[in-house]
Amino acid sequence: MTNKSRARRAGLVVGLMALVASALPTVAAAAPEVRPQAAPAWCPTVPGHDVDCGSMDRPLVAGKPKLGTIKVSYAVVRHSGPGAAKGTVAVNPGGPGEVAIDRAEMFAPALGGLLKSHDLLLVDPRGTGRSERLPCGVTDAEYRFGTRAQQRAAVERCARNLGPRAAAYTSAATADDIDAVRARLGVRQLSLYGLSYGTYLMPVYASRHPERVRNIVLSGAYPLGFDPLVRPSAQAVSLSLRRVCERGVPAVCDGKQAVADLATTAARLRARPMTVPIATDHGTYKERFTEGKLANLLFEAASREAGMEPTEPSLLGHLPHALDRFVKGDTGPLRTLVQEDGASGSTEDQAPYVGVVCNDYRTAWSKDAPLPVRLRQYRAALAGAGPGAHGAFSARGFNEGPTDGGDVCIGWPRENAPRPQPTHPKLPDVPVLVLSGDLDANTPDANGKAAARQFTHSRFFSVRNVGHVPELEQTGCVTGVSTRFIRTGEPGDTSCLRTLPPLAVTPVRG
Repeated sequence: MTNKSRARRAGLVVGLMALVASALPTVAAAAPEVRPQAAPAWCPTVPGHDVDCGSMDRPLVAGKPKLGTIKVSYAVVRHSGPGAAKGTVAVNPGGPGEVAIDRAEMFAPALGGLLKSHDLLLVDPRGTGRSERLPCGVTDAEYRFGTRAQQRAAVERCARNLGPRAAAYTSAATADDIDAVRARLGVRQLSLYGLSYGTYLMPVYASRHPERVRNIVLSGAYPLGFDPLVRPSAQAVSLSLRRVCERGVPAVCDGKQAVADLATTAARLRARPMTVPIATDHGTYKERFTEGKLANLLFEAASREAGMEPTEPSLLGHLPHALDRFVKGDTGPLRTLVQEDGASGSTEDQAPYVGVVCNDYRTAWSKDAPLPVRLRQYRAALAGAGPGAHGAFSARGFNEGPTDGGDVCIGWPRENAPRPQPTHPKLPDVPVLVLSGDLDANTPDANGKAAARQFTHSRFFSVRNVGHVPELEQTGCVTGVSTRFIRTGEPGDTSCLRTLPPLAVTPVRG
């Protein structure tokens, strides 16, 4: 549920691509496939495999031919064994707008024996990677490090620069692009594998092309009808802090005290934000670190990579100590975590991210209402959230954290926006596996369970001691469960999901 090009954020999922591929399994038998005759220069090389690549011109906005077309590119990593492929796996690694084609070489080793008999389909969503760019003039670093008012202004500028082309960026359009590639290749059905934002996109695909879906795996999932006030994430932040402290051996922090320190830190930043200089590869920024920025650090950044290296403290493992020191007057440890997380800020254009988020995602206001009415509706929603609904944070403060939620899209214009993405479409009755990490506050267990309930025949599993997108863990347990589920319709022995080691935590001392 996070951005694509900001590799340190969400719904961005860049670092796990090689690991996640081991969970990408089988598909339905395919019709005879049509292969491109000549590979373009950008087509990746994957040792031991042929790779076919191509591009298609797709309508920029469906039903509006005067707006022209956009090029969508794809790569097919062919199976290495004899005979026809038994199926094709379609992957979306998250974002919105994460790229896939340029990571093809990372998938093949992780897929192991599966690619002996199965092809892998990688499509770069429109506006990203090898697909045609449609920029709006808002960079990752500008958007990421800006104040909330600056983020809202950037969204409005993005919309103005795109004009009617803003409607090109939707999950429905990306889903239809994937299906157009499927049709060109002559593949009858796909196994869909979605990570983070991919768990939103793949149900959209399934609702629009139900007969083309064999089965689905969703990892780090959230439902189409998610809570626009992100209350499950706010509650999960406190739960994750308690869990990393309670599970440590020996115990090096107190979970209840860590949550109390978080509440104190949030209140202090609400009253007096601090300025944090952040150095990136292309410049230094001064971030106004507010309660909302703290929320983003806790629910999004801290969920990332939790459990990937359990013997080394991740950001989540460092937080109890940093919050303790902040409460005691030492801002240094928290500043360091903010600076380290922000170092990956880039100049990548954010049109694919902003466009999908503002066109598709649920809001706490009516998208048909004028701006003054939207503002009143949003304030009323926050006021009605209920006491304690956002855990250690205020309702307003926490909702200034998500760069894909809260009021960030409140100025997105009505005139060029497409019809809202349905939140409860009819979905195919196919086997579905949903996985969540029980230390993930970005897409917590509550959201994963809601994502599973969208389907008639689904199985949900919470993976102990891992964060956003459970495939990050190193043992192969999670990918093994996913592979068995796709191949057999059953997850098999899932006991390993409950036995992964606890995270290392920086000791908290008086």
